[in-house]
Amino acid sequence: MANVRNLRSLFKAIALLATIFFIVLGFGYVRYSDRVFPISTGNIHSPSAKASNGVQSASPPAATSTGLSKVANETLLAQAPFVTHAILNPSDTIFPRLECPQPNLDRYAYLKHPSEQSGASQRPRFFFALNLHQCVHLLPRLIGSIVETIKFLGPENCALSIVEGRSDDGTFEVLDTLRQSLHTLGVKYFFQTSDIEPLVKGGDRIKSLATLRNLALPDLLTNPAHYDADTTVSFSNDIALCMEDILELLHQRRWQGADQTCAMDWTYVGEAPSFYDVWIARGMTGDTFFRIPAENPTWDFAWDLFWNDDKARTRLAASKPFQVFSCWNGVTAFTAKPLMDGSVKFRSHKEGECFQGEPKLFAKDLWANGYGKIAVVPSVNVEYSDEKGRKIKALKGYVSKHVANEEDDAKIEWEAKPPQKVKCMPTHDRQFFVDWDEGLRPKVSGEETHTEG
Repeated sequence: MANVRNLRSLFKAIALLATIFFIVLGFGYVRYSDRVFPISTGNIHSPSAKASNGVQSASPPAATSTGLSKVANETLLAQAPFVTHAILNPSDTIFPRLECPQPNLDRYAYLKHPSEQSGASQRPRFFFALNLHQCVHLLPRLIGSIVETIKFLGPENCALSIVEGRSDDGTFEVLDTLRQSLHTLGVKYFFQTSDIEPLVKGGDRIKSLATLRNLALPDLLTNPAHYDADTTVSFSNDIALCMEDILELLHQRRWQGADQTCAMDWTYVGEAPSFYDVWIARGMTGDTFFRIPAENPTWDFAWDLFWNDDKARTRLAASKPFQVFSCWNGVTAFTAKPLMDGSVKFRSHKEGECFQGEPKLFAKDLWANGYGKIAVVPSVNVEYSDEKGRKIKALKGYVSKHVANEEDDAKIEWEAKPPQKVKCMPTHDRQFFVDWDEGLRPKVSGEETHTEG
């Protein structure tokens, strides 16, 4: 028991240190708000790890064969089964994690069955994708919830693809150790590593992130015939989420006839949470979800969401899905059709195009190819740690609480056209509106390209 308490103390200390470091950064990270590579420290330790302070130091990497270009650390590899056990067993209590309720499975049972657009043959129609770095402490909740979802939907209906990058905290060893269990379960599991460093000095951050996104979709992009014609991709960041969060996004994509559905992600830099993915997300006004004055960039208005969009503001307050121009927000579900037919994939901005994150460019390309039914599902609220995940669920409510009170007007009245202008925000002190399809069509001589605002 003493070792378990030490383990829990370790994770609390890690979370505290990460929070302090995060605050010290002074929101410098927000220039790119998609948190694929989080701030986190610390190694995994089994309950039997012995050291004078309850923390066992990792040994130098050993040449343990993994079938990948990366070698496993012997110490971390020996500890990995404790985490994989927690991932595969929701009742495991060795590792502290966000508490999740049992979903109303009757609501989601129909997802197990093919849609009208599906082919006759049995092929996977749910593709779970992740890019992960240095987040072993989140794996019991994050991957555990995905595995629970896969078991419910049917392993034969699902594929899981993870790209791990440059972790030395046990993330790689756990995800590699998970192979055999997932194989036994009967799910397709694609696991690879990458040395791509998006924040390397002089590098192209967005191009690197787009490459990593596409690396997480290998078989889907190269062998679309292996998958159902109506496959949905569930792409998650390093967040604490529940099985019901994933299922609700999948449900709303099918039920609303949406091309993409997103959660609401939050961050705590004080007592109150603020919406996180502000650099990516744009409403149907073309504007950011909250106002950041360019002349004095500040988060003082972060709690005034959709100040200039009454429709979205009203539906958000009622926890009803609403249409947006773009979103990602920690976890998203989207149609795989434009990826499978080669018309869309993740990319960086083109010459003469607004500098923006690859999820926003992805949404822009969806619109350009006729997939503009993009929505936020505000009953799904996530955060980037188990501890803060508990706080956000307590404040915003679990999915099950919201759907129990669902009313008849939960359906979205879709707008067929995107906003004419969408805000470009290369940095928070540089903001202007551009044509939504800037860079996707030939520029007409003398045509105005952007307006300040």
